Amino acid sequence: MHSIKEKEGKMNRIIAIIITLFSIANIHAQSYYIQCEDTCQHIHGIDISHYQGNVFWEAIGNNSKMYYVYLKATEGGDLIDAKYEQNIQLAHQYGLKVGSYHFYRARTPQEVQLRNFMAQCRPGEQDLVPMIDVETKSGLSNEAFRDSLSKFLILVEKKYKQKPLIYTGANFYDHYLSGGMLDDYKIMIAQYMAKEPVLVDGRDVTMWQYTGKGHINGVNGYIDKSRFMGNHKLREIRFRHH
Repeated sequence: MHSIKEKEGKMNRIIAIIITLFSIANIHAQSYYIQCEDTCQHIHGIDISHYQGNVFWEAIGNNSKMYYVYLKATEGGDLIDAKYEQNIQLAHQYGLKVGSYHFYRARTPQEVQLRNFMAQCRPGEQDLVPMIDVETKSGLSNEAFRDSLSKFLILVEKKYKQKPLIYTGANFYDHYLSGGMLDDYKIMIAQYMAKEPVLVDGRDVTMWQYTGKGHINGVNGYIDKSRFMGNHKLREIRFRHH
């Protein structure tokens, strides 16, 4: 039979172990949630679509480290992001600088995609230039894809009277978009690594989406985060209202 003191001693050791484990877990949790914006002075922002569900915009607006947000508006010829109207209204209400983006589908006629985008991305509601999300060739040859995208970008520039920002991945750019095609455009490059992106043609990168697994108060689950590179500033992508 164990004495009462032995039982109490054993229980105290178990409690001490549990407390230690909780402390270690808490330290790991805190370090896990340390984000890029906590450790550097660059200009940071996020992008949001219906995938984030209902967003608590007041919490995001209160985050002094997030200066801008790009909202998904449309995709292809007829898809409209289900949360766009709600998101753009609330993002403005809580003081964020807002831009809108279109996911490009190279097989869909450019004019059809432009009409879809313009019906949602209304100039009077934009703080930042439109962004075109380019992630797939839609099965086209390299030449046909580049031709399709070039025609669309020209149409977007004519309608909005300013060049759009181009979003794409580092590998996608290197394989399909390098070589001067986008030299006149500012680009946001997605590369989820600790090191800054360096493109195969050595061109300048304006913005870097550095994680697809960021965390922020107001959003359940993961969120994409980006920042400006080098000396680039937010004013470079401000929407010019004519």
